[in-house]
Amino acid sequence: MAAWRLYRYRHSDGRSKDWAVRANADGTITTRWGRTAPRLPGVNTRRGVRQFDLEKQKQAKGYVFVAEVAIDSEGHVLFSEPAKPDPPATSGGALYWHIDCRASQEVCLALASEIRRLIDVIQSLPDHAAMPHSLWEGWQRLSALALGAAPFSQSGQIRPAHGVLPWLFLMTLKQQGFAGVEIGIATESSREVSADLKAEQDVLVFFGTDLDRIRGTAEMLGLLKPRLNLASVLSDTDDRWF
Repeated sequence: MAAWRLYRYRHSDGRSKDWAVRANADGTITTRWGRTAPRLPGVNTRRGVRQFDLEKQKQAKGYVFVAEVAIDSEGHVLFSEPAKPDPPATSGGALYWHIDCRASQEVCLALASEIRRLIDVIQSLPDHAAMPHSLWEGWQRLSALALGAAPFSQSGQIRPAHGVLPWLFLMTLKQQGFAGVEIGIATESSREVSADLKAEQDVLVFFGTDLDRIRGTAEMLGLLKPRLNLASVLSDTDDRWF
């Protein structure tokens, strides 16, 4: 059974309803819905829509991500592990991201290799352990998909509590421009975030930081070119005169 993304809406009287979505290999999107129960009876499959957009619409209506689940052909929901919801919403909102990989096996392998490389780079950062990025569920999901090196579709949110690292990670993947791989990042107002870090000052402010404070990390990830150390260059030049 393919993985589904399960969301839940809670009414003020304590009742709740669920909605789930998955991307199919043929490019269609299937959704299921119903009252919170072991089975979701409602089902619909359609073309010409993006999983990312559907999830964002539900989140805007108050649905909260519950877990990735398996759902059989009859609509029975199977949890593979305890639910791991995103951190509670804050007044700062969220960034919404999606990755749709419909590329060749060669490109999928290259993407998988880059995901693993970037995670290794991030884990090597001097202040890695002190950063709040570990709250972001995307690390585990994308790491697992990278091991399979096969086509996939994933989406989610990055909130201020997750820190700036998940966004920088996705920005780096987006900047690579893998053929057949669509990587989108959007703000609450549905503005598409570019791959130009210098042009996204408002997103840096959203995470409570600025370009100077994250420059070292951005340079290690390849988002920015290292600054030229003029003092070192002048020192080398002076040495040649003596």
